[in-house]
Amino acid sequence: MLDTISDLVGKVEKIARKPWVTQEMMSKMEERRKWKNVNNEEGRRKYRRLRNELKRATDRAKKEYLEKICNEIMEFQRTGRYDLMYMKTKELGWKENHGIQNIGIEDSQGNRIVDQRQVLKIWENYISELYDRPNRPETLEVEPEEEVDTDEKGPYILQSEVEKAIKEMRKGKATGDDDVPGDVLKLLGEGGLKTLTKLINTIYETGEWPKDFTEVTMIALKKKTKATKCSDHRTISLIAHTAKIIAKILKRRIERKIEDVLGEDQFGFRRGKGTRDAIGMMRIIAERTLEIDEELCVCFIDWK
Repeated sequence: MLDTISDLVGKVEKIARKPWVTQEMMSKMEERRKWKNVNNEEGRRKYRRLRNELKRATDRAKKEYLEKICNEIMEFQRTGRYDLMYMKTKELGWKENHGIQNIGIEDSQGNRIVDQRQVLKIWENYISELYDRPNRPETLEVEPEEEVDTDEKGPYILQSEVEKAIKEMRKGKATGDDDVPGDVLKLLGEGGLKTLTKLINTIYETGEWPKDFTEVTMIALKKKTKATKCSDHRTISLIAHTAKIIAKILKRRIERKIEDVLGEDQFGFRRGKGTRDAIGMMRIIAERTLEIDEELCVCFIDWK
């Protein structure tokens, strides 16, 4: 699929943030990034070579760019075009630097860690604790299909369910580890939808998920400017879009089943209901209690 996407659609070239950076420099930056992650002598040698080449090229290009802008400003001043002179001068203005970059992260003892490997280990421990829960079973026991009664087996996933899940997907979302964009899935025709539905049913029947579907890339976004702790960040997960489709279908099926057993007092995490409805009802009860001059007892329980 990726080869077909690349041949028919191609890839959008990255746009340089600095005006003096050329596409050739961007390609070298991408190559340098690849060699940076290669932990051997050849990788380090090629990384250093590309780093030095890029440093010389960007410094030279930046100098030429600034000289060109300054010459244009002087020409506008000479000809009396002060409006253009001020506009061009703004191009030389540097954006305000918000916060300190690469300031590291604090460990559990409050020590500032800047070493990349140690920082990754701190994040690994933090995320493990964040998504862990007490008494979680080490292994998930799944009943073999041949031992399950026919009436208790879920029906095959329909193509209409797949189409609905794809339609609900937002456009322009980042890809997972499989690199398949969600926007491409929205363009699938009848043949593609049938193939995708067959793949999803195979996963559904066997319970075996492809490796790309089970691997998640975690990204930390700062909640505030000078974020030094893991808790100062918000973590987001990049998951394969096909895995999201399966999850959406299963979630919708579970919702239909669970609605029959949920009580009327359950407001959170339900379709068509919310905690605001419960707050509204509580407000009405309180107002009526005040009207008849009666006491109202409210019990607050903080579940964790």
